[in-house]
Amino acid sequence: MKKRGRGVGVMWYPTHPVGSNPSSAFAKINSDGSMVVMAGAKDVGQGSTTVLAQVAAACLGVPLDWVSMVTGDTGLTPYDGGSTGSRVTYIASRAVELAVAQAKKPLLLVASEHLGVPVEDLESGDGRIWVRSDPSRSIGIPAVAAECYSKKATVPVGAASYAAPGLTPPDPETGQGRSYPSYIYATHMAEVEVDTETGEVEVLRFVAAHDSGTIINPLLAKGQIRGGVSMGIGMALTEQILFQEGRPLNPNFMDYVIPTAMDVPDIEVILCDTPDPTSAFGVKAVGEASVVPTAPAIINAIYDAVGVRIYDLPATPEKILHALKTALASSEQQAASGK
Repeated sequence: MKKRGRGVGVMWYPTHPVGSNPSSAFAKINSDGSMVVMAGAKDVGQGSTTVLAQVAAACLGVPLDWVSMVTGDTGLTPYDGGSTGSRVTYIASRAVELAVAQAKKPLLLVASEHLGVPVEDLESGDGRIWVRSDPSRSIGIPAVAAECYSKKATVPVGAASYAAPGLTPPDPETGQGRSYPSYIYATHMAEVEVDTETGEVEVLRFVAAHDSGTIINPLLAKGQIRGGVSMGIGMALTEQILFQEGRPLNPNFMDYVIPTAMDVPDIEVILCDTPDPTSAFGVKAVGEASVVPTAPAIINAIYDAVGVRIYDLPATPEKILHALKTALASSEQQAASGK
């Protein structure tokens, strides 16, 4: 017999600044208006280089393809605290924002002279700088960049570093403190089908709703969440290392079972765009948090389907069958005793 159930997992997760370790960035605007940004933050597959380029482009006010990124080269790029703790977008994007803002200042001064208004009255976008009260009065960023080089003898460059401010260690008596600058929130919902004869579990549907601040790149954010959910399904149902006398019995992917495309359903992702006031553009984080509530949602769904809880992950068919038999034996024993 197959039974269906639904479960929910809810979590909060800190954006980990890795102590007070900063991120840093260099920015150089070329004479044609293009820009090179050098950042120590290393992209390990999460797409952070693309996100940092988007932040840089938005800060200068140019198309994305005007920005070139140099990252992860310790011989060239400035220091970074590391691609860990879901910190890169939150910390490194602020360093990029500050570096680009510094490099942009000479361009704004030149534009201010041409347009006859104070720098504070200028805005930029789509490769141009314009008067806020009269957008028809504008000048191209390539033109002001070229003038910086040719007439002002000024190279528009910037350098900046950023670390989350105001963090305090927990008080040893009260446990109170500010260890993290920001928090991510998420709710995952799973629908499963459990075969009571074999113990097999199939995840039929999965919905992941995330509050990860302002979403700079929805495609990358959804990809990270779907990847995290896929890992969480493995954590909940299949992935375990077995040992005998201290030696792993399944040291390769032939025996260590990870979910395949056949095991992962279509994952619906809901992005709650809630800007964080402490970061550049209101960003927070996505990465690691996407794994956290997945297994609890699936385990709760199994309980909803067949009435047994699995506390030792993964919830293998053997564990589920054992739990069902134990529950049945307990029920029969209670019935026999008249309770």
